[in-house]
Amino acid sequence: MAMTLRAAIWISMAINRLLDVKIVAAHQLELTFSDHTQGIFDGALYLADHKGPLLEALRDPAYFSKCFVDAGALCWPNGLELSAARLYELSHAVKAAA
Repeated sequence: MAMTLRAAIWISMAINRLLDVKIVAAHQLELTFSDHTQGIFDGALYLADHKGPLLEALRDPAYFSKCFVDAGALCWPNGLELSAARLYELSHAVKAAA
C-alpha cells in the first residue's frame, strides 16, 4: 500500500532530530535537522502566541540567545524544551543543508 504524502511528512517529523542551532538575529534561529534541512525559527512570533512562566525569560533577547541543543531538542537553561517535530513544523524547514 502506498504511503500518503501527509503520512510521509508526519513520519519524517516524528523521527527528525535537531542537530544544530545558530543565532541569526534577535529572536531568530537557524535550525539544522537530521534530515539535512534547515529552517528559520521566529521566536518573536512564537512568543507572541504563547504564554507561560518558562517562556517569560525568553522575551529578553540576551536570554533567548542562550539556547542549546540537547537530545535533539531546543533547550534553554530554565528547563524549557521545544521538540524537533514542533520546530520543524514552525520553521518550514525545506532548504537542504550544505
